[in-house]
Amino acid sequence: MKMGFRWYGEGNDTVTLDHVRQIPGVETIVWSLHHKQAGEVWEQAEIDAEVARITGLSAAARAQGVTRTFDAEVVESVNVHESIKLGRTVLGMSRDEAIANYITTIERLGRAGVKVVCYNFMPVFDWLRTDLWHPLPDGSTALYYEKAVVDKMSPESLIADMEANTHGLTLPGWEPERLASFHELNAAYVGVTHDDMYANYQYFLEAVIPTCEEYDVKLGVHPDDPPFDVFGWPRVVSSKEGLARVLDLHPSPHHGLTLCLGSFSANPEHDAVDAVRTFMDRIHFSHVRNIKHFASGDFTEVAHRASEGSVDTTGIMKAYAEANYQGYIRPDHGRHLWDENTTNKPRPGYGLYDRALGIQYLLGAWDAFRYQQG
Repeated sequence: MKMGFRWYGEGNDTVTLDHVRQIPGVETIVWSLHHKQAGEVWEQAEIDAEVARITGLSAAARAQGVTRTFDAEVVESVNVHESIKLGRTVLGMSRDEAIANYITTIERLGRAGVKVVCYNFMPVFDWLRTDLWHPLPDGSTALYYEKAVVDKMSPESLIADMEANTHGLTLPGWEPERLASFHELNAAYVGVTHDDMYANYQYFLEAVIPTCEEYDVKLGVHPDDPPFDVFGWPRVVSSKEGLARVLDLHPSPHHGLTLCLGSFSANPEHDAVDAVRTFMDRIHFSHVRNIKHFASGDFTEVAHRASEGSVDTTGIMKAYAEANYQGYIRPDHGRHLWDENTTNKPRPGYGLYDRALGIQYLLGAWDAFRYQQG
C-alpha cells in the first residue's frame, strides 16, 4: 500500500508540500491540473512541470538538510466531459472529440510516470453537501448533508450557496466554468436514463482502455457522492450492484475503481468492508474516511477513527492489510480544526490537520493488522 495526500497545487492550496513532507508515511502526492476544464487536452509541458515540482526539492530545502521527496503517480482527476456521459454534442464539443482529447491526456500522463487516474461519471455535479462548515460537538467543523434541505432546494440555489461559502477557493466539480453552463446541462439530461448512461460509459471505456493498457495507466472511477440520484439526474456508480455493473462494462484490469468508502457509505445500507473485500482486485485507489448517519437521512463527516461515526474504517484497513493491498490510499475529507476555523481557512474538507491525523490512524491500523499477518 502507498499512502497519498491530495494537493491542489502551488498557489491554489492552503497546504504546502513542505507541510505534507512532515506527515509520516505519505509517499504519493495526489494531484491534478486544476485549471484544466473537462474536455481540454493536458499539455505535456504542463504535466512535466507539475511532476517535477512534486518530486523535486528546492535549493533552500536541500540547504536545510531536507531529503524526503514524493512520487506523483496518482492524478485526481481527469474530468470526463458531459458530451461523453450524454453520448452527444453538448457545450460545443462532440463525444468523439472529447474522447480523443482524453486519450491524448492519458498518453501524456503515462509518459510522465502516472500510474492511476481517478475520475467520475456523475452528471452535472461531482458531489453534493448543504453545509461546508457545519459545527460539530468538539468545536471543529465539517461537511454536512441535510436531506430536508436538498428535498426543498433547487440546483440554482445550491450553486449560489456553494459559491458564497468557499472562501475564494474553487471546489472540484463546482468550477465556475462548469456552473456557468448549468442550464444547458440540466436541459440536456432531461429523459436520459440509467441504461443510457451505462451505454455511453461503455462506449467511453472501449475507446480509452486500449491507450491505458499501452501506457500502463489504470483508470479508477469514483463512486457517486452521495450514492443516489439527485435532482432527477441518473447516477450509475451508486451501489454495490452499480459498481459490479460498471466493472462488467470492460474486462481490462486497467479499468477499475477509486473506491471512496465515505461516498459509498453515505447510503447507510451499504457495507464498506464487504465492498472492499468484493472488489479488491479492481481497486486501484481508495479514499478512506468516516461519516455519521442520522435517522433523518442527514449525514456529517467526522474524524477518521471508526468509533467517531458509522463507517468501520478499522475493518476497512484490516481488509486491505489481510490482502496486502498494493494500490494507493489517501485520507479523505477532514474536519476543519483549530486555526482552520478562524484565520487559516482551507478549501472545505481539505485542511491539513485532520487529514494528517487520519493518516496516522489509518497507518496505525494497517501496521497492526500487517504485524498480525506475520
